[in-house]
Amino acid sequence: MSRLRSDFWVSAYLRRCSVEGLEAALRKRGAAEAGAVFVKVDRLDGTASLYGPAPQLFLDDSGERLFSPILTDVMPLDVEERMTRELRFDPDLWLVEVDDRAGRHFLDLAAED
Repeated sequence: MSRLRSDFWVSAYLRRCSVEGLEAALRKRGAAEAGAVFVKVDRLDGTASLYGPAPQLFLDDSGERLFSPILTDVMPLDVEERMTRELRFDPDLWLVEVDDRAGRHFLDLAAED
C-alpha cells in the first residue's frame, strides 16, 4: 500500500490539532509527495520535544506514517539546532510546530520492543 503524500498528511494533521484545540503551525514546507515530516512540540514551559520519521525497520505495509522521539523534554533551542542540521541534510523536509502545555501530539509512534 502506498503512503499518503506528505502535503495531504500535514494538512490533515494541522486540522486534527485544530479540532483538538491545539495551536499548530507549518514552519517549513517540504517536498509535496515524499518529504520527511518532523513535529516539534513546545510545552510552553521552557521544554520541547522533537518527533521525526521512524526508522525503516519499524515500518509495515499499512502505509501509515510512524514517528519516533528524537529529542524529549529539552530546551527549545536544542530542537532548533537539531532541525538546522536536519535541514542541511534534507532541505525537502516538513516542520510542524505544536504548542501544548500537556505535550500532546496525536502522532502514531513506532513501538520499540
